[in-house]
Amino acid sequence: MITPQNVFRHEFIGLTVEVIDSNHEGLIGIHGIIIDETRNTIKIDTGEDEKIIPKENVTLLFTLPNGDKVSIDGKVILARPEDRIKKKFKKIR
Repeated sequence: MITPQNVFRHEFIGLTVEVIDSNHEGLIGIHGIIIDETRNTIKIDTGEDEKIIPKENVTLLFTLPNGDKVSIDGKVILARPEDRIKKKFKKIR
């Protein structure tokens, strides 16, 4: 079960996400469902098209399956999905 405390250790594909902050103003407000993830980017299906967002310069707001919302700095999740799942993170309270 995905919770705000363990979201880093789960797969992001299928989660709803919104870009809430970015160095590039054109990325702010992009939202949709994550359909792919690489080391440096996530691909979001916005309903109209697909956008590739760099993880490094954004803050993402994830909506978990139970409805909770979690804000994550993209620099924290900058890793390949399979490596990020194994990585140890400080616990979030």
